Amino acid sequence: MTAGSRYLKRLNDGRNIWLDGELVTDLANHPAFRGTVRSVARLMDLQDDPELGPELTYTAPDSGARANLAFLPPATKEDVFRRGRSFRIWSDATFGVMSRVGGFYRSQLTGWYVSRDILREDCPQFPEKLARYYAHARDRDLLLTAAGHDPQVDRSKAAHELGDLYTALRVVRETEDGVVVRGTKLIATGGPYMDEIMVSPHSPKTAEERDYAVMFATSPGRPGVHLLCREPFAAEGEDNHPLSSRYDEMDAVLVFDDALIPWERVFINRNPEAIWKLRSDRFANAVSLHENVVRLASKLEFVAAVGTELAESIGITKFGHVKEKLAELYYQVQSVEALLASAEHRSKPCRPGVWEPDLQPIVTAKNLGNRYYPRALEILQQLSGAGLLQAPSSLSELNGPLRHHLRHAFRGADRDAGERLKLLKLAWELTGGGLGARHELYERFYAGDPVRTYAAQYAEYDKRLLLGKVDRKLG
Repeated sequence: MTAGSRYLKRLNDGRNIWLDGELVTDLANHPAFRGTVRSVARLMDLQDDPELGPELTYTAPDSGARANLAFLPPATKEDVFRRGRSFRIWSDATFGVMSRVGGFYRSQLTGWYVSRDILREDCPQFPEKLARYYAHARDRDLLLTAAGHDPQVDRSKAAHELGDLYTALRVVRETEDGVVVRGTKLIATGGPYMDEIMVSPHSPKTAEERDYAVMFATSPGRPGVHLLCREPFAAEGEDNHPLSSRYDEMDAVLVFDDALIPWERVFINRNPEAIWKLRSDRFANAVSLHENVVRLASKLEFVAAVGTELAESIGITKFGHVKEKLAELYYQVQSVEALLASAEHRSKPCRPGVWEPDLQPIVTAKNLGNRYYPRALEILQQLSGAGLLQAPSSLSELNGPLRHHLRHAFRGADRDAGERLKLLKLAWELTGGGLGARHELYERFYAGDPVRTYAAQYAEYDKRLLLGKVDRKLG
């Protein structure tokens, strides 16, 4: 049985996936999910490919299991490079548009596993619990996502001040078997077809919010756990919908209806200081954001490729303003890839036997991404103009009654009408369709409020080499 086949089998765990007010009983064959599910399965199967498999996996030393390289704690600089190469193969396979089936949360779990002893005093059972869970996820090749934001009811108030039954997720009682949790968490990207979801606050909690400061892992199939999906952007037909037919990475809200979470999966309970200490761990952030920036480079390269094809297809590359716009797409890609290479080459040991990619270039690339990507889509729109709105509703019309007219009217400077219309359909999905709008919003905010992330970079930047430099030059 291939990795993809095992993944498809795991989906039949009784998960409560809600769409349009109805329970989805057959996720793999539902029209809103099947294209993406099949794409995920094909992605998993890359690990079984004779050529790509060794570039994506390693042998876990303690269990002998073949595991995805996202689970590899980098013990050398070469391990950092190996992880980066595997992330690029994985990202390129979906053009960078599938963010949660990659290695981000697998890498974050790996980072927490490596750093688990930082909570030995705060939570004595945490190191052993997390180590067992890490091995469980690694050896079974599980896909992970996370949910950590509270509902946006009244952001001027803390979670404990809202108080309704299904507001922010909180612990309502403890039992011999585990904790019972109630409430809602936003937003589990890819949640409906993931194996596991890590739940914890993504922002600091106060001492008054102790009941909300819980960190645990759950499968989507656990009783009392419901995933409420947004409107799907999935469409039928790869020719007319090349992205949304295959890569609609569904977002879901998690609703916990007095769900019992076993103690073995409760890593931190009612301890806001411990959760924030773990979430602030430098190593975990470095190894997880490493994957994130690799995916960003892949995605920007894809947009640059589409932009270049658009310009070539209508013969506008000779114009200066077009060259300027295409060059901007290229320097976006080159800037992110240069920062990524810097982070990898400047890797260093952060503790005995563990190497860490340099965090500052990674953070810089991540922060640039929330400005680069919307600008890249704007450039695609400018290159295409009204052409994006002129494609017929279906490529099948090229074989219809008006085929002779359409094959002349929609041909390009260097390609026939069929190839050009496929390109326009792809560009529209990136820039104008529902999936494209979702991705622009995602790249703007997936890492948090950009104002805060830029302010955090300022706060964390080592300014010692800058302070006093002008005074010294002026004598």
